[in-house]
Amino acid sequence: MDLLTLSDEAKNFIKTHANDDITKLLLQAHRFPNLPVPALVAQIQARQKAKVKLPDWYDNENIIFPQALSVEQGSSQHTAQFKASLIQGSSLADLTGGMGVDTAYLSPKFEIVYHIEQNQDLQQVTQHNFAELGIQNVHFIAGDSVYWLTNRSAEIPQLSWIYLDPHRRDDIGNKVVRLQDCEPNILAIKDLLFQHTAHILLKASPMLDIDLALRELPETVQVWVISVENEVKEILFHLGNTISQAPQITCVALQKNLPPQQISFFKEEENRATPPLSKVLRYLYEPNVALLKGGVFKLITQLFGVKKIAPHSHLYTSDTLNPNFIGRSFEVIAVCKLDKKALKPFMPNNKANITTRNFPLTVKQIREKIKVQEGGNIYWFATTDNHNQKVIIVCQKVTSINQ
Repeated sequence: MDLLTLSDEAKNFIKTHANDDITKLLLQAHRFPNLPVPALVAQIQARQKAKVKLPDWYDNENIIFPQALSVEQGSSQHTAQFKASLIQGSSLADLTGGMGVDTAYLSPKFEIVYHIEQNQDLQQVTQHNFAELGIQNVHFIAGDSVYWLTNRSAEIPQLSWIYLDPHRRDDIGNKVVRLQDCEPNILAIKDLLFQHTAHILLKASPMLDIDLALRELPETVQVWVISVENEVKEILFHLGNTISQAPQITCVALQKNLPPQQISFFKEEENRATPPLSKVLRYLYEPNVALLKGGVFKLITQLFGVKKIAPHSHLYTSDTLNPNFIGRSFEVIAVCKLDKKALKPFMPNNKANITTRNFPLTVKQIREKIKVQEGGNIYWFATTDNHNQKVIIVCQKVTSINQ
């Protein structure tokens, strides 16, 4: 079925069943003998994935989506818009164009953009979608991006930026993380890329070891660790065509309908920092995962005016609330031992939300020991304090625009 020429009946089917259960809909395919139900259900499934991830695209009924897995693996509207705040210039080449989410949001920042994609069917869908979105400055090039760069006409000026989001699955579909296992392999082609640009923006797996990547990519100028709703989604590397001695690391927390929260630091600053330790005070703070992934643990105390409760616990405390802390903030109710009798007053309806930081037991083991269920408005942090004691910090969440 050609998705680019859907009949009005097919479009109406997608619209009517937009929120239906996919499995049940497939079982009812016999009710629609004149329609290619499996292909239309695939569109519905992809649109359901896009409803939260790509709301602008979801709202356009003429947008055609690739398979749901492509939507799931691609950039979100939120992260693509953030990327668009980072770079600009006269020309950009997206070497891994795909369904084009990043290309779409980066395109207003450049006079001309090249979308290179090996899958011609996917690129045709992307081209259709860009027309629907009113994007007119993107040139579509079908084929291998390395081949395109190698044979690019000398008459075409240098590119302001090259962007790439390498494919992170192996030949049998398993996820890969290391740079050399992705396709294309940035470590093998970066010299070629620098023949055509002075600036590369690389998107990498959120599981990537940043310190290892910095050793492999000495050209790194800056790193962005990006979380969405407190889940690390992307790590971005800005590579320049010279060796960088001290790349800056920026941790970015994105939340719906809120401006980005971010801090920037250098590894040397983190290494030199000596965080003050303290008993648990009135407020407790749990850093956003972007900060933890970025490797800023000691410097947090200076940046936010808080104290660390123990060298390796990565929880912070203060007497006065800092509403700008990037993460979750709690008001402390009590500090207890892991004892059912001591904790009983702090598990209303036999419920509590439990987090462990530098603690010998898992959340599951604590639940089994205390016989407490998940949920409610009370939070327990199982951790080790600055006297090396295993404690449960009982809290309630602070209500704030940043929480």
